Amino acid sequence: MLERELFIRSITVTPPENTHTYPFNLPIVRHLKTLQIKQPVTFFVGENGSGKSTLLEAIAVAYGFNAEGGSKHLNFQTKATHSTLASHIRLAKGIIAARDGFFLRAESFYNVASKYDEIEEDAFVPHTSYGGTSLHEMSHGESFLTLASNRFFGNGLYILDEPESALSPMSQFALLSLIHELVVKKKSQFIIATHSPILLAYPNATIYAFDETGIEKTAYTDTEHYILYKNFLESDRMLHELLRLNDD
Repeated sequence: MLERELFIRSITVTPPENTHTYPFNLPIVRHLKTLQIKQPVTFFVGENGSGKSTLLEAIAVAYGFNAEGGSKHLNFQTKATHSTLASHIRLAKGIIAARDGFFLRAESFYNVASKYDEIEEDAFVPHTSYGGTSLHEMSHGESFLTLASNRFFGNGLYILDEPESALSPMSQFALLSLIHELVVKKKSQFIIATHSPILLAYPNATIYAFDETGIEKTAYTDTEHYILYKNFLESDRMLHELLRLNDD
């Protein structure tokens, strides 16, 4: 995908004067000026509480998605928990508008699935966008993959918040393959917050690492996720230290 085909090309945050309250007191918000998006797949990585999901949610809301997830046409609210960061974000969009899009967040996926059930029941139509079966009639992981396989039509912007939370390693490989197909064959763009070293391995993706100093672009093999998993799998020393089994 060429840069001119990206649906979001940069993200600029203009915080208010008072930055002592959440989420403006987060290091990533205080230090972030403009985040450039150069590749069709962009990852946000960092520890819990680093602000990656907060920023991802704000980007989705600023683009027009519902805060709890779903497509741009889905409008509902189970509970007002999203931050006000979206109103302080400016998105530089590409020349070409996305034909499709979806905001998938693990923590509110149940609510989104329930809302889609209501919509399809009211319209007396089968679950045609979800393989013909309610997402609630599948396991969590199956519903994630079914949604992505049947509802991500392509030529779209897909914002995913920790999609690996419900997926086995094998299912993460399946999602990785699906992402590649949507990017290469259907000119789609992904922005993903993740802890998964499997998903992070996507070739030529941009990886932004979040920590207490802000946001920094990093290589896959320099991510904490890759280093920790590699060390864990290649040596039993880490396991011994974690379980305090070593005699040192």
